[in-house]
Formats: sequence, C-alpha cells, structure tokens
Amino acid sequence: MGKGGQDYGRQEKEKKSSDDSSDRDTFKAWARDVRECEEHFKVSVKTGLSSEEVENRRRIYGSNELEKHEGQSIWSLVLEQFNDTLVRILLGAAIISFVLAWYDGEHDGEKDITAFVEPLVIFLILIVNAVVGVWQESNAEKALEALKEIQSEHAAVIRDNKKIASLAAKDLVPGDIVELKVGDKVPADMRVVELISSTLRLEQGSLTGESEAVNKSNKPVAEDSDIQGKRCMVFAGTTVVNGNCICLVTQIGMETEIGKVHQQIHVASQSEEDTPLKKKLNEFGETLTMIIGLICILVWLINVKYFLSWEYVDGWPKNFKFSFEKCTYYFEIAVALAVAAIPEGLPAVITTCLALGTRKMAQKNALVRKLPSVETLGCTTVICSDKTGTLTTNQMSVTKLVAIGHNIDTLRAFKVDGTTYNPAGGKIENWPAGDMDANLQMIAKVAAICNDAGVTQADNKFVAHGMPTEAALKVMVEKMGLPKGSKDVNSASTSSLLRCCEWWSQRERRIATLEFDRDRKSMGVIVDSSERKKSLLVKGAVENVLERSSKIQLRDGSVVKLDANARKLVLQALHEMSTSALRCLGFAYKDELREFETYSGNDDHPAHQLLLNPSNYPSIESELIFVGLVGLRDPPREEVHQAIEDCRAAGIRVMVITGDNKNTAEAICREIGVFRSNEDLSSKSLTGKDFMELRDKKAHLRQDGGLLFSRAEPRHKQEIVRLLKEDGEVVAMTGDGVNDAPALKLADIGVAMGITGTEVAKEASDMVLADDNFSTIVAAVGEAALGIPEGLIPVQLLWVNLVTDGPPATALGFNPPDKDIMKKPPRRSDDSLINMWILFRYLVIGMYVGIATVGVFIIWYTCGSFMGIDLSQDGHTLVTYSQLANWGQCPTWTNFTASPFTAGNSVVTFDTPCDYFRTGKVKAMTLSLSVLVAIEMFNSLNALSEDGSLLSMPPWVNPWLLLAMSVSFGLHFLILYVPFLAKVFGIVPLSLNEWLLVLAVAFPVIIIDEILKLIGRCTSQTSAASKSKQKSE
Repeated sequence: MGKGGQDYGRQEKEKKSSDDSSDRDTFKAWARDVRECEEHFKVSVKTGLSSEEVENRRRIYGSNELEKHEGQSIWSLVLEQFNDTLVRILLGAAIISFVLAWYDGEHDGEKDITAFVEPLVIFLILIVNAVVGVWQESNAEKALEALKEIQSEHAAVIRDNKKIASLAAKDLVPGDIVELKVGDKVPADMRVVELISSTLRLEQGSLTGESEAVNKSNKPVAEDSDIQGKRCMVFAGTTVVNGNCICLVTQIGMETEIGKVHQQIHVASQSEEDTPLKKKLNEFGETLTMIIGLICILVWLINVKYFLSWEYVDGWPKNFKFSFEKCTYYFEIAVALAVAAIPEGLPAVITTCLALGTRKMAQKNALVRKLPSVETLGCTTVICSDKTGTLTTNQMSVTKLVAIGHNIDTLRAFKVDGTTYNPAGGKIENWPAGDMDANLQMIAKVAAICNDAGVTQADNKFVAHGMPTEAALKVMVEKMGLPKGSKDVNSASTSSLLRCCEWWSQRERRIATLEFDRDRKSMGVIVDSSERKKSLLVKGAVENVLERSSKIQLRDGSVVKLDANARKLVLQALHEMSTSALRCLGFAYKDELREFETYSGNDDHPAHQLLLNPSNYPSIESELIFVGLVGLRDPPREEVHQAIEDCRAAGIRVMVITGDNKNTAEAICREIGVFRSNEDLSSKSLTGKDFMELRDKKAHLRQDGGLLFSRAEPRHKQEIVRLLKEDGEVVAMTGDGVNDAPALKLADIGVAMGITGTEVAKEASDMVLADDNFSTIVAAVGEAALGIPEGLIPVQLLWVNLVTDGPPATALGFNPPDKDIMKKPPRRSDDSLINMWILFRYLVIGMYVGIATVGVFIIWYTCGSFMGIDLSQDGHTLVTYSQLANWGQCPTWTNFTASPFTAGNSVVTFDTPCDYFRTGKVKAMTLSLSVLVAIEMFNSLNALSEDGSLLSMPPWVNPWLLLAMSVSFGLHFLILYVPFLAKVFGIVPLSLNEWLLVLAVAFPVIIIDEILKLIGRCTSQTSAASKSKQKSE
C-alpha cells in the first residue's frame, strides 16, 4: 500500500533525506501565497505536472490511499477470548472434569455418558462466549473500512497542460493541480490557488465539528492557525456545497487530515482497556483461583492418613507406607469438590443479563452494539459530549425577529419559538396574526423569495435541503402567516409544508439571482411582481446590507432617509443579538431598477450582461431600503437542561468538546446549564489549542462542574479522553463526525449519533443513539445504573457456591433407595437423564430461589413487619419500592433522610442520606445471603427422593445429609458472628427476628417442591394405569 504523500521537497531516502525532511516539516502551504506554493511544489497552476514528474513523485510518495492495517488472525482472536481469569478457570475445570469422567465414568465396560454432562456444558458455554467475543473483535476494523468509503474516487486534474476530467483519486501526487466544482468530494488535502466562482463553500463539519458550511478563499492565513482557521485549505473527504475553484495538492494518503484520523483510530483500537465489568470478573476469578487452590490442598491434606502412614520408632517417624492409588483417589475427590464450587453458569448469566439490558436501552433509543458497554454505561463518571446535533438540534432556527416601528427611532422585537424545521413547531410571540403591517410583509417576502432552500418531511422528521440558514428563514415565513385578505391562498398547494413561501413566490417571480460572495456578503434576487413591477430583494450580513442602504421602511410601509441615529439603533440591536451567539441576517429591497425595467430573464437583453460579471453586484445592490433583521442559531434541545441537572445530581460531570466557535459554544453551555449564567469561564472554557499548551492538563480536568473545549481537533479530543481515563474516570464520549471516531474508540464507551452520525463514527462506537439526543444518553446511564442496589457481591456468591454445593452434594451420595423403588418400572436405557417434568420442577424452584433472595432484600427496605415478624427493632428507615428502584436519583430528592440502625453490637451510620442505599444495604445483603444459604439447605432435603414426599422419606434417613447441613449452617454462622470474617464478607450479625424472616422466606421451597412431587406422582400413576389398561385389552 502507498506510503501517502508528504509536502513536496522530499527526495529519495538516499539523497538529502534530512534536509528535505526538515523542509517538509517547516513548509506550511496555508501560510504562503500562491506564488510561493507553486515554487515550492515546482509546478505551474496553468499547466500542471508533467507525466514524467508524476511518475517520479509516485515512486517517492506512493498512492493516494489510506493504509490497510493487518487485522488479527481468526486464531489469535479465538485465543484472546481465553485471556480471562474466570474463563481459564472454567477451561481448567472442564478439562479436569472430563479426565475424571473418562477414568471413573465406566460401568460394566461402557462409558456412562452422564459423567460427561458437566464438562460438555462448560465447554459449550466457553465456545459460545468465544464466538461472541470473536464476532465483536472482528467488527473493530470496520471503522477503518468505513473511513475509506468517504474518500473521493475521482478527480479532475490538469497535467501536461491538458485537463483530465476523471482521474482515479488514488493516482494523485503532491503538486497536482485539481479542479473542484459543486458536489465534488475533495480527493486530497489541497491549497486553494484560484477561485473560479465568486464564492466557495465546503461542508467540513464531519472532520472539524463546525455546524455550518465554511467559506474558503485563496488568501494565506497565520502559520499557527488551527484546522478550522485554515480557510485557504480544503481537506480530503469534505464536500463542495457552493462554487468552483482550482487547488494544489499538498498532502495525500496517510499524511492528509483524514489519514491522521485513520491512524488515530488504529492506535486507539490497539489500546482498548478492559471494561469495569471485565476487571471485576478478573478480580473475582483471581479470588476464586486462590480459594479453590486452598480447598484442594486442605481436602487432600485432611485425607493424607489414608494414603500415607508411618510408625514411630524411638520417637521418630519411620517405615513410611504410601499408596499411590489412594493418593490419586483423594486428589480426585479434592479436585471434584473444587470443580463443583466453580460457577460455570456465570458467563451465561452475565451475557443474558446484559442482553436484557440492551433491550431496555433500545426502548429508550439507545442501540447497544457491544454487550459489556451496558454495564460500563452504568459506571460512567464523565460524559464528554459533542455540541452540534447532540446538545443542540443541528437544525438552524430563527429565534428573534427585529422589525422597524412607527418612527425611525423605534424597533420592534419578536421572539420566535421552535427548535426544528417543523413549520408548525412553535409560534411567534405577540404576533399580529392575520394583520401583518407593510414592514413585516416585506420581511416575509425577502425571506421567502431571496432563498434557495426547501424543507421536506420524511419518517416524521423535517429535513432541510440547501443551506440550513435559508431553510430556517422559510420556516419563519410559515410561522408569520399570510397578509390579511389573501384571497388566493388556496392557489398554493395546501399539502405543502411551505405554502406561505409558495404564495409569495407566485406573486413575485424570480428572474435573476445575484449570488452570494465573500466580499459583499449578501445575496440578491430580481423579481417581477404580478403588477409587472421589477424589484430587488436582498439578504446578507447586517453591517454590509446596512452600509449599502440609504433609506429605511417604517411599520406602515412609508420610506424615510436612514440617518445616523437609525443606523446606531440597528447596530445596537445587532450587537445585543451577536453577544447572545446569534447569527444575524439583514433584509432590504430596492424598487428603482432602471436597467432591469424591461428585463425578463432573456440572454439577449442588455441588462443580462451586467449579471454575468459579479463585480457589478455591489453597484446593483446600492441605495437599498432597509427593512429589518433576524437572529438564528442551532438551538439547544428542550430536554437537555433537565438531563444536565440529572447528571449533576448523580455526580456525573459533563464536558462539552466541540469544533465550533468559542462564543457560540459558551452561550449554548450557559443556556443548557453546563455553566451558570454569571459563572466565570476563564478557567472553565478553553480552545483545544489552549488546553494542549497547559502544563498540568490533569489539574484542569479535575475541576468541579462542567468544562468546555471549543475549536477542538481530533487529537485534542483523544488526549482529553486519555487523560481522564488515566485519572480513573469512566468516560462516555459522544460524537457524530469523522473527527470524533478516534476518541469514540478510545473512550470506555463511545456513543455515536444514529441520524446525523457518519458510518465511521458508528463503527467506532459501542452504542448508537437512534434520536441523536443527549438526554437519551442520560436516560441510558440511568437504565444501566438504576434498579434496586446489587444484593450480593462476588465473594458472597462464591461463599454460597462453596457452602451449599460441596458438603450437601457429597452427603446426598449416601441416600438410601426410595421405599417404593421396586414398585416402579425399570428405567429404559434410552431414557433421558432429565425429563421435561423434572426440568419444569427445577425451573420453578430456581425462580423461587431468585424471587426469595431479591424479595427479602426489598422486604427489609420497605416493610416494618412481615408475616407478623417485627423488623423495625433495629431502627432502620423504611422507603417505598419506587424510591428503592430509583435509588440512583436519590441526590435529587428533597427532604430525604435516613436514620442509623443497629447490627449486632454496632451501629451502621452514613455520611449522606443517599449512602443508605450503598453502605446501608449491608443488613439487606446479609438477609439475602442467609436466605440463599438456607433455601439451598432446604432444597437439599427435597433431593432425598426424586418424587417421594419428605413424609415418606424423612430427613433422618440420611444422617450424613443432616450433618452436612449442620456443617454448612455452622460455617455460615461463623462468618456472620466472627467480626473479622463478617468484615471480609461484607455482612453483619442478624437478630432472632431477622432469622425468623430468613426461615419464613426460605422454607416455602420445601412446600413448593412437595406440591410438584405430588402432581408428578399423580400424573405417573394415571399414566401407569392407562398403560396397564391398554395391555390388558
């Protein structure tokens, strides 16, 4: 693959490498005039490069393509899935279980297939997990592939003094001369050397984060300009939306800005860290390994006397006797007990829980692409959000309309509601509906006709076509309505979204357009009214339109001279709107058009020649009549302010990182609540460049409250995320553009926009917002974090597994046969190990175990008594279930308090009332753990017989089981009432009443299974009687 282009001047590596490399690094095309660029790249704009020179440069720089990084092989991905402590433990357990089954699972010369069930189940779980993991990892490279798709495939190039209309973009080299026109994708990073049209605008927001198309010129800028400030450069992957130009290629391939993003995505994908969930599971796995190892050694040592004996002679042990067979046997027992303690179902349970979480998030418009991100989202401590399209609607909207009053010294201001392109979405406050005066009618006419945009509706969304600012003006016209007495309103299409604009267009037919250019900063149209009267309608930058105006129209339509006081009044209104981060446009018109009185758009009319030369436009747009101005912006989403407040209450910091203008971003941040209205932003709001120059960047990021980074480039965003992660923060990063992809990849959870997001951003993300809404992120965080507090921690689950599996399972091996065993028909050789009825029983019992364990947790928090058992003696505070289920929102509750409560001889206290759901849950956790242990012990009694009642097979028929139950309960009492052990397991002693609650919740497992056994016996008897009757017949 090609090496990518560098600035011209680099020669063969063997020749003057150091000199040319230095030259390449210091030459900045954006800061040099056109002549210097031609000299540096040794090319003429008129003739282009020669074919010989092109071949020479291609040998040096390679192709204009992004590198293809070799992804991991499928086998390395598979092996990587086993680089996990818990998975390795399960794998080891499966292998040991398989070996034991192979050697000990033989009966009557045949292998007992049931002995292989456990290892096969574990293997199956591991295979499923590996497949899911490989599938997710293989998606990692898709972001790089999506990046290649936004590159241009062809370019119009000048070479050998000839124009090549369609050259493969990959064949471009530094120094090539390229022509761009409207709709073209830029094929490489290039210096604009000549404008063919009066205006050149490019849409580069996906790369730079700017919310509007950017005007370009061929004039040099400062050397230290950021990417947004390089107005004489066009960048690969961006699109020309207006104008034509000639450019000089400066960088190709991996040296372009998009190539740098490509490299950053690749680097970020190589440095992905484990999610918080995986870290917890690894810690759990390490603890599990240590405990299982100790169990193996302890059990083996306890039985050492059975395979190793000796005699004491003269006080010294001698005559050692060792039995290898018995040693191996007891080792197998130790290993079998250890394997039984391994929670082989845990990976499957985790995957299932995360999958259920993705469904609930999808209902809130958050589409999860990677399962672990569900848990990660719930741990989020910092949200780094883009501004445009996430905090704002990414739909320009008029928010203020300023018209002229009854006299020259007064202005009228109207607030315009609505934040989208929906014409019915909002109204104009204090608007004279159906009674517009002449001045307001003229504003509506100019806004509707001097406009090339449109608005359509698709899938319940309103979409702008053309310039967003012009679309916003048309929406404003619809909100203004039609003049009073508009009899022919039905002549406009009643089904049209823009029927008012259509009405104006039918009355005033456009016959010529004076295109916008960067010098006069305005656009004009010549119209022919229904009265056959020609007029000029103009909109543009307020200062420029005002400067070319000599008169002003009053409210009643009368026209008076525009004096200095009137100019000052308009400029004052402009200043107020500009300081509020509004983009302002002024409106004017002109009735006296002598040259165009007989013009109707014909090419042979003398006036047509005036329109062909843009240098005539300023003189045509002179002596204007000023009529008013409007303020526009990309408004914040209505629900964002509350979402920011929710984040603040939950202790989640919000940082806004945008490529947009600093003043605009600060105004939006104040409005949505990231900053308070009078907050000093000197240390809170920095440009990306200023942040990178700070000595202690981490200290800046540690500040309380919100932070803003404007004019941020991809590398700035990536650095912010990296530093936050180094500081121990769990970072969620949002974005929609190509420039966001590296940071999305690097963040703990990357969140891409579903509507406006580029495919590059989506492929680099962990989650996609279907509605592009910041509040959806907050809702998803809440969905991941809410629900009742976790009832058990890993070390407690491991304890349950060890205590309830080992001793009772061993003791059940001493079960006597059922009393009615000889009354049952022999089991068929092809009968399944577990039939459907037994499976149903297990499912019912399992459901009750889950309900009881969680239920007792909820009971303690919400009930003062249960089944006559008083639970209020410890003095704990009762809450509602709604409060418990939404405990994550506790900081937002007013007047919530929680009292300390007793636990044994100690008192549990909290630093804040909301800690009642964190440190205060220790009693509820102890109850859940105790119920789980008790319920498993009672369930072991159910296992005395497959379908016989405890009345016929009472517990004392197997004294070993009673002993095992006593041992298990004794061990549980030990960790409850020995302070050191209670602290290790995160539990507290229980009172007598609390033990009664444990027994009351756990004991029904026996009743439930007794009922199920009774149903099973009745069904079996009925089935047997039916078969007997059939045989007799």
